[in-house]
Amino acid sequence: MNIARVVVLIIALGAGGVAAYLARGTEETSRPTAEPVAQLPTAEILVAKSDIGLGQLVKPEDLQWQTWPASAAGSNLVNRASRAEAIKEIAGSIARSPFIAGEPIREQKLVKANGSGFMAAILPTGMRAISTEISPETGAGGFILPNDRVDVILSKREKNPDGKGADVMQSEIILSNIRVLAIDQAPKEKEGINTLVGRTVTLELKPEQAELLARSRQSGTLSLALRSITDINATAEGQSEDQIKKRSETVNVVRYGVANQTTAQK
Repeated sequence: MNIARVVVLIIALGAGGVAAYLARGTEETSRPTAEPVAQLPTAEILVAKSDIGLGQLVKPEDLQWQTWPASAAGSNLVNRASRAEAIKEIAGSIARSPFIAGEPIREQKLVKANGSGFMAAILPTGMRAISTEISPETGAGGFILPNDRVDVILSKREKNPDGKGADVMQSEIILSNIRVLAIDQAPKEKEGINTLVGRTVTLELKPEQAELLARSRQSGTLSLALRSITDINATAEGQSEDQIKKRSETVNVVRYGVANQTTAQK
């Protein structure tokens, strides 16, 4: 009797094991097979290894190759497949615009100095750099910084047309939306400095604007009016003397010690 029970128990355990094995095999075969992950094509492009400031001389250690999706590696980026020696070729250039670490290198933002000075290297084609004297009173109290946009105002004293009474003070905007290249010899804002009081300002001008500024500097006092940062893409005014003559201006007329402000159309 005991032998029979042992035999039945062995048979039951064997049947249970076979059933569990069959069930496990069925579960594994019914489980869907994971699809392979598609590998996107990549390319190695040249990026800034660390921050590169405006006017900084680019060195080989400032650059590195980085894996980039091939679909995003446009023709304006430096690709290792086509330019394996690009680091050596680009080293020695000057940054016309700053780069942040990891930013792709665009050669449009670099220039080869070839012995020229920094200002000549960063100056856009066809533009001129011209300096003029300023003071805290004529330079917005020192709040004008490199790369800001300003209007140049000419103030001058003229004789009263009727030959009587006091002289007439006139002010007019001769140049509008002009980029500031440097204050004294500082071509960029220093970290943590909100004001920069200097004695000279260097402006980025077209040739005809540079001539106008040079003439105006001899005929009166020049002041700078700081513009909003949102005006960077605004259409520049004051490009020619004809436009200036058509611009309305504010005239301060002083008669018998009393100042009156009027608006005149030239």
